[in-house]
Amino acid sequence: MSTYAPRPGSAPWTRKVLAHSRMEFRLLIRNGEQLLLALVIPLGLLLLLGGTGLGSRLPLGDGPAIDQAVPRVLALAILSSSFTSLAIATGFERRYGVIKRLGASPLSRTGLLAGKIGAVLVVQVIQLAVLIGTGFALGWNPAGGVDAVVGVVLVVLCGTAAFASLGLLMAGVLRAEATLAAANLLYLLLLVGGAVLTPVDEYPAGMQGVVRVLPSAALANGLANSTIEGVIPWAAALSLALWAAVLGYLVSRTFRWD
Repeated sequence: MSTYAPRPGSAPWTRKVLAHSRMEFRLLIRNGEQLLLALVIPLGLLLLLGGTGLGSRLPLGDGPAIDQAVPRVLALAILSSSFTSLAIATGFERRYGVIKRLGASPLSRTGLLAGKIGAVLVVQVIQLAVLIGTGFALGWNPAGGVDAVVGVVLVVLCGTAAFASLGLLMAGVLRAEATLAAANLLYLLLLVGGAVLTPVDEYPAGMQGVVRVLPSAALANGLANSTIEGVIPWAAALSLALWAAVLGYLVSRTFRWD
């Protein structure tokens, strides 16, 4: 006759992170404002740039407008979900005590970061599927090959880690209202001046050196290089990985649970 022997202790780190990712994903898809920011706005912008001819009159870069518009709208979608949505949601979770309750659980700061990034990656799979499908419907003709696919995946992963870390850093040290204002302001600044929709070379010469080191520029240009030239953008991926490492470290040191 077997005897039940309890095994008290915390669950493995991977299991805790996966459980937290599932919870975060359910919260994200229930929030209409976050879905608007993450999917509706990028989709509307893609239709505007690629379906109306407006893209051909804007400085999106050389070549067909739709080929330039799709990777840059993909970058905007990643920025929306991994930074703005995540920062605002986490800021208000802190305000309402959700983060404080998580702090009483065995989930570490690193586990919190990993769980939130995991949920964001699931959202981004949906974003990319919708936007890429729409791009093909509008006549998008990306470069093929293994290098192009690897380049897109690499840049998306590194970009998500970098911007999610930035969002969590902001949400972990600012009040919820300040996070809301700062995240939206930074989103607009990066959209206009961060080389998301416009290549770095289109900016005034005096600004190009500053714009080139921004993570938004590395994300958008990396995706454009992969889909247009069919290469792995190692420089962009390295830049994003460095941003992710530095910002992730700051999150682990400064994030406040209450």
